[in-house]
Amino acid sequence: MDFFTADICDEHPDKVYVLDNEFKNYGAKQKVWGRVITVKLDRNNNELIKILRDENGSGKIVVVDVESEYFAVVGENLMKFANNNNYEAIIVNGFVRDTLQIKDIPVALFAKGTCPRKYIPITDAKRGIELSFGGVSFNEGDYVYADSDGIILTKEKIV
Repeated sequence: MDFFTADICDEHPDKVYVLDNEFKNYGAKQKVWGRVITVKLDRNNNELIKILRDENGSGKIVVVDVESEYFAVVGENLMKFANNNNYEAIIVNGFVRDTLQIKDIPVALFAKGTCPRKYIPITDAKRGIELSFGGVSFNEGDYVYADSDGIILTKEKIV
């Protein structure tokens, strides 16, 4: 993976959107890029489980919006599913748990913070819709590039 987000921003300033800096990486992979899959959750992660467990994630980054609800939607089991199915990363507009167990799993996991509890009752989810948070609007098929300088979004493949 031969890219730097700073270089992409310099070379394509009119094609780059930068996610704000409130997201921290809890996974082991520090540099990722891929096509966006979007999913909107209502606290429960059942739909996200299906995506990570049952679908090939090669070259893909799952962007999850739970509107910062204070429940963990990704933990050790989902990170194992993501790794087993070759996902590059998960970006969560919300919280994660099991950070000690997931720090060595080779998938990037960007989130706002941690929370030890999860939401048990199954709730509705929507997939493939536009998600807006952190100053960026994500659409299915967009591209995300992330490294130690930050997370950026482009509407077309740059690298």
